[in-house]
Amino acid sequence: MIDAKTIEALVDAVVSELESLAEKPKIAAAKPQSQQGPQSQPADGSAVAPAMQTALMSGVKNPVDPEGLLALKQTTTARICAGRAGPRLRTEDLLAFQADLAITKDALEKQVDPLLLEEFGLFTVRTKITGGKEEYLLRPDLGRRLSDEAKKIISERCIRNPDIQICVGDGLSARAIEANLAKIFPVLKAGCETAGLSMGTPFFIERCRVGVMNDIGDLLEPKVVILLIGERPGLGRADSMSAYMGYKPHAGLTDADRDVICNIFDGGGVNPLEAGAYAIRLAERMIKAGASGIQLKLLEGEAK
Repeated sequence: MIDAKTIEALVDAVVSELESLAEKPKIAAAKPQSQQGPQSQPADGSAVAPAMQTALMSGVKNPVDPEGLLALKQTTTARICAGRAGPRLRTEDLLAFQADLAITKDALEKQVDPLLLEEFGLFTVRTKITGGKEEYLLRPDLGRRLSDEAKKIISERCIRNPDIQICVGDGLSARAIEANLAKIFPVLKAGCETAGLSMGTPFFIERCRVGVMNDIGDLLEPKVVILLIGERPGLGRADSMSAYMGYKPHAGLTDADRDVICNIFDGGGVNPLEAGAYAIRLAERMIKAGASGIQLKLLEGEAK
């Protein structure tokens, strides 16, 4: 029998390999002929035309504007200019799609590395989800509430009434936490010190949803809660994290009362370092205005 840790290690290795295969190569848009260096040469010695390079890269044969097509593809990770084989996708595009889908499914099953949580001194509590990942996906309402045991642990181990309470939740992608926590957490901590804001005892919430912020607010009564949580993974994108924030959250509040910094990841998203710095500035605005979400925007709009 293969133990659970061995299976998880194998899954991580396969996912990493799929992610590397799923990455689309990028080549710079061709310069004007007068600025171009020597063209790359195929094995037979003949020059490869820009249009052929574009065709190999995108699946579009004989594009009217190859340089423009290259520039267009470099602006998005969406599946554009894929070409076709008759009425269907090309085999290579279908395989890439299936690889990206596998990355997405695996992200839902993975758990955050406990060594990472230990590194940042995060103890773990759970929500009312008791039936595993399937119940988590089917019952988002239970993921918005802390278990009775979690409330007891938090009350015993956390300081009350801090300016900033940072919490971390796996959400729908544990990989997002593993990819970004080490970068954003030190920025948040240093930002609190620089701004003169007291920081509460951070902790990790397993199988949580954004609405769990209300329970945290009722328990600890912080001025601002910052919840770092893994976003719903897209095709081939499992490392995107969000920072949800709310001023004095409590039972009955909704997403309209919160703010969010979303798409936090390196290489195309919001840089985790910048996201951390912006989160502290946003927290300062919330504390000054005494509000968050739509109410914060209305108050700041009136001040202008």
